[in-house]
Amino acid sequence: MLMRRRKARAEARARQAAFQAYVVADRRAPVSELAGQLLRKAFPDHWSFLLGEIALYSFAVLVLTGTFLTLFFDPSLAEAPYTGSYAPLRGLLVSQAYESALHLSFDVRGGLLMRQMHHWAALVFVAAIGVHMLRIFFTGAFRRPREVNWLIGVTLFLLSLLEGFCGYSLPDDLLSGTGLRTANSILQSIPVVGTYLTFFVWDGPFPGTAIIRRLYIVHVLFVPGLLIALIAVHLFMVVYLKHTQWSEPGKTNRNVVGQPMFPSFVGKSTGLSLTVFGVLAAMGAVAQINPIWDFGPYVPDQVSTDAQPDWYVGFLEGALRLMPGVEWNVAGHTFMWNVLLPAVVLPALLFLVLYAYPFFERWVTGDLVEHHLCDRPRDRPVRTGLGVGAVVWYAVLLLAGGNDVIAATFHTSVNGLTWTFRVLFFAGPVLAFLITRRVCLALQMHERQLVEEGEETGQVYQDLPGGMSESHQPLDRERRYKLLVRDLPRPLERPGPGAPARSRLRASLSRWYYGERVDAPATTEEQLQITGRTVDPVAGGVGSSSQE
Repeated sequence: MLMRRRKARAEARARQAAFQAYVVADRRAPVSELAGQLLRKAFPDHWSFLLGEIALYSFAVLVLTGTFLTLFFDPSLAEAPYTGSYAPLRGLLVSQAYESALHLSFDVRGGLLMRQMHHWAALVFVAAIGVHMLRIFFTGAFRRPREVNWLIGVTLFLLSLLEGFCGYSLPDDLLSGTGLRTANSILQSIPVVGTYLTFFVWDGPFPGTAIIRRLYIVHVLFVPGLLIALIAVHLFMVVYLKHTQWSEPGKTNRNVVGQPMFPSFVGKSTGLSLTVFGVLAAMGAVAQINPIWDFGPYVPDQVSTDAQPDWYVGFLEGALRLMPGVEWNVAGHTFMWNVLLPAVVLPALLFLVLYAYPFFERWVTGDLVEHHLCDRPRDRPVRTGLGVGAVVWYAVLLLAGGNDVIAATFHTSVNGLTWTFRVLFFAGPVLAFLITRRVCLALQMHERQLVEEGEETGQVYQDLPGGMSESHQPLDRERRYKLLVRDLPRPLERPGPGAPARSRLRASLSRWYYGERVDAPATTEEQLQITGRTVDPVAGGVGSSSQE
């Protein structure tokens, strides 16, 4: 009885203290108004919207484990004989960076777990951002008014690649040193300014003594600061602009339907965060990654066999291996096309396309409407084909980056594999685009048939003359709604003969994008309802958010 009274008094004091703190804060800031709006925010209940949260929680794991690692890592390239616990390397001349990474792995309690969790979290972080961007691309969630958030997402992806490369290079082992040597060659391939850039970054000729220290500062200070700032802006924009949502009964282009933030979304998100933490901890405990003691310390005149970078920069390795050895010497300047094109021009074009695509598609369609309903990929066959073609292109480069490993494993010719990947580099994306577009149109035809005839019941009847037929039942309301409520722009009108080339090009691209289509067989009343559900919220009036 006495313990219960003490517990009750302690709980009462805690509630009173929390209430007083809330009152103090509310008198000085709009806490009640902001909290009320945030807690009433509706979140869509679909698994595809969790991809961004996986990236967020893996970044939290990166920050926590990285903070632990910074307490023990020494980014110095000063060399001394190794005297640590790993017997095979004792007496070998190693850098302080490599020695501290070994010390973390073998002598610090939990150090190896933290190292491996940090590495796995980095891979999951980049992968989650990439898949999240694919979801946004295929569903058209980058369109107005979310173009700025798309640009922020592309920048986050680019910074995550830089952050991963910097962290991957810090241990100064033979594998990471090979990657730094490749980076040095890439910078040197830039005409005119390349040698100046390499001297500035490495503070002298390669390998120098300053690169690890500089990468360490970039890895733990500059890039994380930018990532945290951009993630905060990205989340603010998501809250301000609201989520997109899939077309379902009750969901239109003028409202937001979903579960409230508290307690539904908070409970699910907390469970997801604990799952991400648990999975990364399990992977760090049982799945070995980056065993630097097997690679040995970096020696400039040596290279390890089967040297493969992390997957997110593997496409650069593949592009370098596929490019023929072409160099020009012009006015005393060497143009290393075999490095410049695959490692500088190609990634620059990739990110330029990613940044520009929302504006390109808006220019092609002439679409200035706000969009809050997700597109189904099959309803946009050209966009979906372009996305699948890009994925195939990336996969070809990634496989080409391991052509030596593939050749050794399957006992085939490296030269034959290289030429195969060169052909696939050009033919693979084109074939993927054509097949994907045809599959999307076939799915649209199938759905048109479903709307017209209904769904098959599996029952077959024989009529009096002996013919066979099967019965159909009408689609349920929810499925019919999903198939009919979609917003597909019409191709632009063909301009007259005197129109400028820019207008003719735009009309041609518009016909290429939306000329081949399968219109749903909706009645006049259904067409009016579809128009009402997909109308521009600015022109048609902004609806209020609703919750399930």
